[in-house]
This record gives sequence, structure tokens and C-alpha cells, in this order.
Amino acid sequence: MADIVTLKAICDELKLDPSEARERLRAAASDTKAHPELAKVRKPRTPWQWMKGSAAEKEARRALQSKKEE
Repeated sequence: MADIVTLKAICDELKLDPSEARERLRAAASDTKAHPELAKVRKPRTPWQWMKGSAAEKEARRALQSKKEE
């Protein structure tokens, strides 16, 4: 079975609030030019999860980390 990375795991790792992280990801996914892979895999009303090492996971991490540094 393939490894799946959940938003909860990323939030635990980066010490982020999950509801704030979901809000940031929704905003990032709506910006298709900046985050095309994240926008492509996003399906409303489904859990935020990605295949480990996928381009979408990397974009999600980048979106969450860039906001964390602000």
C-alpha cells in the first residue's frame, strides 16, 4: 500500500493549528498559477491527504511553511 501523508501529520510536524492550516490550503489551492498540483488534486469535502513524496504534498508543505514564516 502506498504511503499517505495527512494534514494532521504535517500540522503535528510543523506545530500548526489544523483549522488555520486548512484555511491556508484552501487559499493556496484556489491560486492555480502558484500551486497547480495542489489545485489539481483538491476535492471539496474530502480529507487533506497526499501521496508521500508527490508534487502536491511538496506544494502543500511549501504553502504552509511560507505562511508560518510570516
